[in-house]
Amino acid sequence: MKVFKFGGASVSSADGIRNSINILRMYPGNKVLVISAMGKITNALEIVARKYFNQDPDVWTIFQEIKAFHDGIVAELWGEVTELPELERLFTQLSNRIKGERSMNFDYEYDQIVAFGELFSTQIISLYFNKTGLKNRWVDVRNCLKTDDQFREANINWELSVRLAKRMFTFETEDLYITQGFIGGTLTNQTTTLGREGSDYTAAILANLLDAKEVSIWKNVPGILNADPDFFSNTIKLDELSYKEAIELSYSGAKVIHPKTIKPLQNKNIPLFVKSFLEPEKSGTIIHAVEHALELVPVIIMKKNMALITLTPNDFSFISINSVSEVFSLFAKYRLKVGLIQQSALDLSLAFDEPEQGIDILISQLQQRFEVKYNTDLDLVTIRYYTPETINQITNGRQIYVEQKSRRTARMLLK
Repeated sequence: MKVFKFGGASVSSADGIRNSINILRMYPGNKVLVISAMGKITNALEIVARKYFNQDPDVWTIFQEIKAFHDGIVAELWGEVTELPELERLFTQLSNRIKGERSMNFDYEYDQIVAFGELFSTQIISLYFNKTGLKNRWVDVRNCLKTDDQFREANINWELSVRLAKRMFTFETEDLYITQGFIGGTLTNQTTTLGREGSDYTAAILANLLDAKEVSIWKNVPGILNADPDFFSNTIKLDELSYKEAIELSYSGAKVIHPKTIKPLQNKNIPLFVKSFLEPEKSGTIIHAVEHALELVPVIIMKKNMALITLTPNDFSFISINSVSEVFSLFAKYRLKVGLIQQSALDLSLAFDEPEQGIDILISQLQQRFEVKYNTDLDLVTIRYYTPETINQITNGRQIYVEQKSRRTARMLLK
């Protein structure tokens, strides 16, 4: 059995959905297909969640735009305006959600609304595949991927999920199952999400639970590149990576793979292929157990919208274990992800993803114990297998706030 994951870009149009059929037909045997929301629908649903939570009546404008987008995809696939009862039922559920009373927990409301993107896409694609003769069964992944209630970044209940998944994906009457990425469900059947861009992680989880032979993730790039083509020219495709190297790159901010994706595959030695849906016959990149040393070119990872905070104790004391623990407890409270740490005797600097709501509340709490200096809108650049030439290329003409080097990795916070 093989697991396939199609991202939002690969199913953002009727042509993309038709192309996905051609790709699946290249691979005989049992398959599980994990699908993201179409195109930029997750972004649009995030706007819906915010407007709903803030009781902004403009929420209905965005709702209608989302519905019109999906109706347009259906009309193009079916060749005429067509009402799919399964899709209409989902839009009714979303509409009722928006009309209802909101809780005071934004993360909870976010998960209940944003998860509809994957439900819309998988229903349309499953119905279309069946219409064209590619028989499949649609599965609501919330019924088998059980999580805790840490909304927006839920943790998998592995012991329960493996039992449920093996009951659900039996391959007794179908050889293709279609299900959602990114989402799960609590024991009380509340919808959760696994973290932004979490559909890759879903594919890896299901591969682990079902003992898949391999996983393939289909992107709009030829594989994993040594730099983001949005920021750098003359990029080079990496033909293979070890699990360890892939984990290093993803946790440094590489966008091609979700950070949690690799470990469930490494635990069962399941190879991961990253391939282009535009050129499916090409080899792409394989991530697997590598016994030989890999000769890697410098790999550059850019994370934008970073904030930097430097803390000095108000009483001019040293930075102690207790003060560091206090700071990290506060970061955990606000679920802020630290990307870089630098400490001296008298101060502590942390770079982290700048949150949507800003950092004013965080700063006000830190100022009770520390003198706080901060900068926003910075770039965190990580270079694996750096060379002096690569560092000069990246830093030329830019202000360096923090710079760190180890044997293989250089990291810089730049303006």
